[in-house]
Amino acid sequence: MAGDVDFPYHFSSLGRTATTDRDDHIRDLIQQVLFTAPGERVMRPDFGAGLLALVFEPNSETVAAATQMLVQGSLQLYLSHLIAVQAVEVVNDDAALRVGVVYTVLQDRTTHSAIFSAPGGTP
Repeated sequence: MAGDVDFPYHFSSLGRTATTDRDDHIRDLIQQVLFTAPGERVMRPDFGAGLLALVFEPNSETVAAATQMLVQGSLQLYLSHLIAVQAVEVVNDDAALRVGVVYTVLQDRTTHSAIFSAPGGTP
């Protein structure tokens, strides 16, 4: 059974492009939306939430609320055909940005939750 290409891209033990199941692929897509900076993709300059730029922003209720809205809006814009976002929680601790997302996969109506950390941070 063929799966979706795994992220980040790597080779399987057979020397072929590594694949993954649907649930992991959707999690990978969410991670790509969250941590891709607008302008980073050549053919889609508007793609991404750009959360890596927020790692060093000061902690405040206002920044947390704005980040939650940014995450919610970006996921709805780019992945609304796959998921429905139920909740978003953003934590910025000592330059480690963590985003918790609760979402429902539209295909089978299963609910998942995942925590995403900025590369280099710890979940």
